[in-house]
Amino acid sequence: MQDTNIMKEIRSWFITLGICIAAVLILNNYVIVNAKIPSESMESTLEPGDRVIASRLAYISSEPQRGDIVIFKYPVDDALGITKLYIKRIIGLPGETVEIKNAGIYIDGSDIPLDETYLKEEWIRRNDGLTFHVPEGHYFMLGDNRNNSSDSRYWPEEAIQKGLTVNLEEAEKYSYVSREKILGKASFRYWPLNEITGFD
Repeated sequence: MQDTNIMKEIRSWFITLGICIAAVLILNNYVIVNAKIPSESMESTLEPGDRVIASRLAYISSEPQRGDIVIFKYPVDDALGITKLYIKRIIGLPGETVEIKNAGIYIDGSDIPLDETYLKEEWIRRNDGLTFHVPEGHYFMLGDNRNNSSDSRYWPEEAIQKGLTVNLEEAEKYSYVSREKILGKASFRYWPLNEITGFD
């Protein structure tokens, strides 16, 4: 009788464990993205080692917006069949022309640059003479630490280096992230505990 009770207890624990594992898998695959910040590219908004939760459900009823911080599949590695996740800020929306000149970003020929109060410091690297025409269904991404960020400005060269194409004209498509490659919108930083922060 005692052995039967023990077996029931063990079976109960296995069922509970199975339910917990299933719940975690569903949560991670369909509801959230749990990510650790690997580099300085989003400083000072996000620091290396910070942990963030991104919502996979954020864009079910709406489209990504300029200024959103998103987690997505890096286009160059994705084309090679490698899953590498990046976190950046959306700057250019589908169909827009993004001009970078004199350390400012101008959308569709505007005379006024974007107000980017989130930048870490004075933008001095690759900050002038660049124009990007964002294809429909795609987004242009930049890091907040513009002087130390591998982002849409650099990805065409990386595509060439990795043998995906042979010239910059053909490589330009790697500057953009397609809508289906955006996995989630950063909702909040939960680590370190003393710096828990939500993102609009």
